[in-house]
Amino acid sequence: MNETKPAVDLADAEAQVDLPTIGDTRRYDALMETIRNRVTVRKFDPEYCVPDEHYELILEAARHGPSGANAQPWQFIVVRDGELKREISEYFVAEQRFRAKAKMKFPTPDYRGLATAPGFIVVCSDMRWVRAFPVLNDGSDLDRMYKENAERILLQSVAASTMSAHLAAAALGYNVWWVTAIGQENAQKAMKPLLGIPDELSVLDIFLFGPAAAKPYKRWRRPLDEIAHFDRYNGEHFMSDAQLDDWIANRRHRVMYKDASKID
Repeated sequence: MNETKPAVDLADAEAQVDLPTIGDTRRYDALMETIRNRVTVRKFDPEYCVPDEHYELILEAARHGPSGANAQPWQFIVVRDGELKREISEYFVAEQRFRAKAKMKFPTPDYRGLATAPGFIVVCSDMRWVRAFPVLNDGSDLDRMYKENAERILLQSVAASTMSAHLAAAALGYNVWWVTAIGQENAQKAMKPLLGIPDELSVLDIFLFGPAAAKPYKRWRRPLDEIAHFDRYNGEHFMSDAQLDDWIANRRHRVMYKDASKID
């Protein structure tokens, strides 16, 4: 019988955990200062050059994100070449124009900012990592249900890692942009050849950062009492289809790009 060697030395792993005394808010206050100032911008100072050590600091934070089964199913491609940035941005600008022609009535951001973003990281994952999560692999209906859940676990894991990277960038003084419009097959076909990404991997999002070209502003956030539930879901916060459609039609465009003073 083969013995399994532990991945880490337990005593050393335990020594690496250094939490404050429960109730001590000093680290919380510092973290919240970073969280509140993680502000999205879509146009950066094109003259700024991100030091390599900043990429390393940001990705060091990303690799400490939590993941299902500790699979850590993420890969990060740092894009420094200006021509590559321009080619990637061309896809998104074309998508922006398509949405306008298709009359989606979606307040699409100006994707031209991708081309001149100083910090540029493409976030990928190998979807085969779902095999690391609870699945049956027998092709049954039950297996399909578990695989759907496994895909959610994978996406949640990569999102958690990416958020750690965002907070690290904000802690270093950068503004950020989380580019998510890349789930379409055309986006995958456009970017994978440019970056040499294997077919088995998926591009899940792009993380941009740098100094803002104009003064950034804090966007509206739902008040805590609208999102917090205790013991049971508070039905007062449930939206009917009509209410949700009204919100999308009349409020979405305001909350996407405006501060709280512009919200009804």
